[in-house]
Parts: sequence; structure tokens; C-alpha cells
Amino acid sequence: MKLSAAFLSLLLVSAAFAGTGTDAAVTALMKKMTLEEKIGQMTQVDYEAVKSSPKDIITYSLGSILWGGNSEIVDVTPRGWAECYDSLQRLSEKTRLRVPILFGIDAVHGHNNVNGAVIFPHNVGLGASRDAAAVQKAAEVTAREMRGTGVHWAFAPCVAVARNERWGRTYESFGEEPDLVRKLGAAHVKGLQGASLAGKNTALACVKHYVGDGGTTNGKDQGNTEVDEATLRALHLPGYIDAIEAGALSVMVSYNSWNGNKMHGNRYLITDVLKGELKFRGLVVSDWSGIDQLSPNYAYAVEQSINAGLDMVMITTGPGRPNNYETFIRTLAKLVKAKTVSMARIDDAVRRILTVKMEMGLFESRYTDAALLAEVGSPAHRDAARDAVRRSLVLLKNQGGLLPLRADARRIVVAGRSADDIGAQCGGWTIDWQGKRGPVVTGGTTVLQAVKRSVSNPSAVVHSPDGRLADSGDVAVVVVGEDPYAEMFGDREDLALAPEDVAVVERLAAKGVPTVVVLFSGRPMIIGPALEKSAAFVAAWLPGTEGDGVADVLFGRYAPTAKLPHSWPRSMKQVPVNVGDKQYDPLFPYGFGLTYDGAKALK
Repeated sequence: MKLSAAFLSLLLVSAAFAGTGTDAAVTALMKKMTLEEKIGQMTQVDYEAVKSSPKDIITYSLGSILWGGNSEIVDVTPRGWAECYDSLQRLSEKTRLRVPILFGIDAVHGHNNVNGAVIFPHNVGLGASRDAAAVQKAAEVTAREMRGTGVHWAFAPCVAVARNERWGRTYESFGEEPDLVRKLGAAHVKGLQGASLAGKNTALACVKHYVGDGGTTNGKDQGNTEVDEATLRALHLPGYIDAIEAGALSVMVSYNSWNGNKMHGNRYLITDVLKGELKFRGLVVSDWSGIDQLSPNYAYAVEQSINAGLDMVMITTGPGRPNNYETFIRTLAKLVKAKTVSMARIDDAVRRILTVKMEMGLFESRYTDAALLAEVGSPAHRDAARDAVRRSLVLLKNQGGLLPLRADARRIVVAGRSADDIGAQCGGWTIDWQGKRGPVVTGGTTVLQAVKRSVSNPSAVVHSPDGRLADSGDVAVVVVGEDPYAEMFGDREDLALAPEDVAVVERLAAKGVPTVVVLFSGRPMIIGPALEKSAAFVAAWLPGTEGDGVADVLFGRYAPTAKLPHSWPRSMKQVPVNVGDKQYDPLFPYGFGLTYDGAKALK
């Protein structure tokens, strides 16, 4: 049999690695690499930038591609994602050294860019569960669904310790206390990465955002964390320590500053603390266009960030610079030749990147698995998400034992603008970057659908969004909450419920209708009027696609066990409020949660 030159070359490269340890294999490969090929490995390109010129993957030996924000593909079905992934990964085999591409995505609550994937509760809900096993299971399912579409690097978990409810990324944090965050963050890493990163059903975790993103002044996204080093270490560093011990091999640097110094250029925290003191051996990646914030002088921004310890840089896209990766590659090469960035620093970065790729088994198995593709959105995965939902719901009020509802109730009115809205139920980072109301994903159930499935006579359930069809003989379930949002657009100075949400609750109260309020939110809200007018109140956070998990709690198939991961403020004057404050008098304290056993508070 005659072998093609390309295939023979691939066999020779593979043989060089066979029977050797990872370190030796990486060393052997690096000896073959030019400076430009090394810098290519340090370059992570947004799909939006490369989709019109995919051959640049070959030209520049690009090391990584990400889908960030709204840079999804046209066909966002599982098969569409798998075909796109394979087509791009095939180009890596046409590069001189055939180094596989590392593909990353914000799979922050399931494989949430894929239409048909299972969407889990956001981290704030998982934090309320306090259940490390449930978090690990959610991450395991996410990894399997990711690998079904080929993508193998999740930009998760976020181990921010959110200290101000104004922050629009509060829902990406497990809670306000580092002990909770460190436990659940480590569980998430274990779930994604499994027993071996080389497994076909595991994904690389990326712990983020290093460090202090949850502690900015006034909860401003990408703002300034103004604390001393002892506080930074006590509150914001522990999650990284446990995640690294759990095996995390990538860390994403934060947009925020620490006492006025941007994290993307902070050599002390990236190199001395993370890589030195914590002995982190994986790769450090920037956030999307994060280095651009260091200086208007792009060469200086590149120099400062790489010397600070960044190993891979997410390259910005946008008007006027759609192929900015070319500029990055040329700029870094000039800096190395001018000796303002050392070759040793480049080699350290590339060694870390190649080591991760080898430990992931990408050189041996770089394409999609049809068996895993068939699992995306499967009943078993939906059952896991449903279980996570019911474990995450916090019962805040249950006057007169209204909950659990009876399955044989004469009539249940389901009201509120979010009752039949799976987009509101999932929140941000769901297909769209910011998320949106409406039927944004396939599969799953809304609360309205779940209530109908929970009663003995579905015709007893009446959908009345504004509550006008209810009368005093009914029981009402009113689903209220925030409109979807994500980073940059989620910061709020007023966390009061929307007037239209409050109006529905007040209308039902005026009619004498016993009312259960279910709140969809990414953080504690100011709920005084709705809480006062309702008989029962459930904090459901952002539960994802499986509304049946909400109904499990409402109808008593699962007695609530969740406890608040955040102190709940009485008013905006009290924000921020955190356990341990000198003046601590929240509406509900950290750890509060009722159960159905005499509406007793859990401890």
C-alpha cells in the first residue's frame, strides 16, 4: 500500500510521541516549531473573525478558536455544531505540524449555545442547592453534550464570590461566601474533567475570572476591586485553590482591576501567586479582548500581558479590525525579536498549551463522536437537570401551609408574564449572549406546562397572564422575574420587581386568591410588596429548561431543601449585604430556607 506524503508525515509525528511521557513529547514537538508557529498556538481567534477566512488556521497555525458572545454559527442544532467543529478541526491537519485546535465556548449552565441541549440552573441556583454531587453531575452532562458537538473546552466554572447584588454577573457565582464557592467550584471541575481529560466524554474546565471579579466597588462589571491583599486572598482566592487541587488546567483572567491595576497586566497575581505559589501548571487565557484594556498602545498591551503571564490571548473582533489576530501575531513576534518579551516566556506559554492538548488526547482523537452527539438533550440528561432544579428552589414563605399544592385542586390559575416563557426561565447565556424572552430553545418545559402535567385534570389549569380570570375560589401560581441579561448589561441600581409583575400579585390579593409567587432572578430582588401580598414565595433563580423541577416542589413530590446562597436585602439602601457585616439585618439571612415540615427553617 502506498502512503501519501501527508499521511506518512502524520505517522512520523505520532511516532515521535509514542512511548514517551508528555513532557518529552512536548519538548520534541517544540523543537520542530518556528517562533511564528509558537505564537500561533498562543492565539485564540473568535469564530466571527475566522469564519470568512478559515484557511488562516493553516497560514498562522492558530492554536485555538472560541465562540464568544453572539458569535454562534448559522445552524445551532447539535448536528450543525458538530459539522462546523469537524470542518474547522480538519484544517489543523493541514498545518505543518498537525497540532490540533483547542475549541472553547461559554458552556456556563449546560451546553447553552446549542438549540436542543439541556440547560441547567445558573450557578446561583446550584449554590442554593449546596449539593456538590448535583453540581458535579450537571457538569458531567454538560461535558458529554459538549463533546457530542466536538467542542471540548468550557469557560466554566465561574468561582467569583459575588458581594454586591447590583453586579450583573451575580448569577454566575455560587454565592457570597468563599467556602460555598470553593466546594461547588471544585465539584464542577471534577464533573467536566472526569477521571481523565483524555476521555471521550470529558471537557477541559476553565476557572474564572481571576481574581476578584465579584468584589468590585458598587458591583460594577469590569470595575475596580478595592480591598487589601489579605481580603483578596480570604474572599476571592480560595475558589482557585480548590479548583486547581481538583485538577483544573486552565484559568481565565478577569477584566476587573485590583486597586486600580488591571488584572490582565498583573504579573504578581498571575505569575508569582497563581503559577508560583499555587503551582498552577495549566494555561492562563485572557478574557475576550481583555488585553486591549491595558493601553491604547497595542504593542505595549501585548508586551505587558504576555510578560505578566498570559499564555493564550483571546483576540478581539469588531469594526475596523476583523482580523486582529494578524496584528497580534506580528506584534508579539516583533517584541520577541526586540527581546522585550523573552523566548523563555514564549516557550513557557507554548509548553503549557501543548501539554494541555496532549493530556486531553486531542492528538489521537480530535473529531466528534456520533454516539455522544445522539445524547444531546436526551431524557437522561433532562432528568439530571430536573433534579438540579428541584434541589435549587428556596422556599421563603409558606403562610397557612398553602404549599404543597394538591394535584386534585379544583382550579389553579397560572399567571405572570414568565409562566410560559422558557427564555425568561433560562436567563442569559442561552443561545443568545444576553438571552431573551420567548421560545429560545427546543426541549424542556415551562412552569405552565409543568403545572398542567402535575394535576389529575389538566383542564383545571387556567392560564391567565394578568390574573384577571382568577376568582377567590382558585389557587394561583404567579411567575415573575427579571428579563434575561448577561455581562455588561446586567448591572442594576434598582432591583425592585417590575411594576407589571407586582400588579398581577396585587390584583390576585384584592380578589382574595391564595397566591404562590415563583421568582425567576439571577440574584436577590427587592420583593416587599409581592412578598406581603402572597401566601407562599419561592426563589427559583434561573432554573433552565426543566420546569418540571419547579413543579416537583410546588406539588410536594420533592420537599424543598435549598438554602439562600446570598443574604436577601430589605431594600436597596441595604445593598450590599453579606453575612458577617457589622450591621446585619437582612430580610432573609444567608442560609435561610423553609421546608414543608411545619414550614420550619432549614439549618
